[in-house]
Amino acid sequence: MKLLCVVCAAAPLVACGKSDDDYKTEVVTAMHASIGSDLAELAAASRELQMLAPAHAWNPTTDASAIAAMRQAWLRARVAYELVEGATAPLFPDIDFAMDARYDDYLVELGGADTDPFDGVGVTGMHGIERILFAPDIRAEVLAFESTLPGYVKPAYPTTDAEAMRFKTELVGQLITDAEDLHAQWQPAAIDIGTAYIGLVGLMNEQREKVNLAATGEEESRYANVTLFDLRNNLAGTRKAYELFRAWIDAKNGDATDVAIQAKFDGLVALYAATPGDALPPVPETWSSDAPSATDLASPFGRLWQEVHDAVDPTRSDSVVSHMNHIADVLGFPQFAEE
Repeated sequence: MKLLCVVCAAAPLVACGKSDDDYKTEVVTAMHASIGSDLAELAAASRELQMLAPAHAWNPTTDASAIAAMRQAWLRARVAYELVEGATAPLFPDIDFAMDARYDDYLVELGGADTDPFDGVGVTGMHGIERILFAPDIRAEVLAFESTLPGYVKPAYPTTDAEAMRFKTELVGQLITDAEDLHAQWQPAAIDIGTAYIGLVGLMNEQREKVNLAATGEEESRYANVTLFDLRNNLAGTRKAYELFRAWIDAKNGDATDVAIQAKFDGLVALYAATPGDALPPVPETWSSDAPSATDLASPFGRLWQEVHDAVDPTRSDSVVSHMNHIADVLGFPQFAEE
């Protein structure tokens, strides 16, 4: 150790520690491997879903086991995507839209109806598939919201063999193509870790939106009713990716910001774990996200809503978004800013 210090002192051009470029290379390498494994799982789950899909019109009774298995494969794919979304979506926005856009987003893009929900064009991706898989079980408030959309078509199982085959080969086939394309493009040269990091911060900020939209039936995984499931997986994915930066943060950052971020992550994990199941608590009938009453805030949904908002609100200096923005400064990245 003494010899090393003498050598460094005698040769000031040789760094005794790692440079920022060294840490950047390490983060890119680790992120490529970590997220790459989740992308492989996304593609594998999508292929399993296709394999399980019946080649005939779906019968809710005789095909019950196949439908249940498809739903589980869809959930596997959903977990994999939610784990990587923060880092991949800002780098590959077109693929993100194709795989993860909501029904209302697609209708705006189309400028009208998607009259064939089973083919591989128009409304596609995970939510296009979800809308079919969970058609008989969709919440009333979701149907009420969507029925007001220009171009709305009621969700349903395939009722003919031709529709079932289009679902299997075209709609699910397109998801497989997109998943495999994203995996193939996830190469070190394509990974801008500054953009990926800000995507993680943005995804934490979106925790508020996902809770807000659940009150009106507009959230992402609205058909399977698994908003809490999405929140948990987004949090887990953000934490997993953030962990890759921590050695660099430790070398650069002399304050307690990283400790505060870990505490906020822990708090959200505990909050989500305290609510059983994969759905958010029931929303009070009188709920208003703009001005919730004290009574509504005292409900299970209201308490969770308030804690999520307090934890991620970028206008609060003690929120995880504010703390992560501070780390962005430390690492030389631009800060996340709401549009």
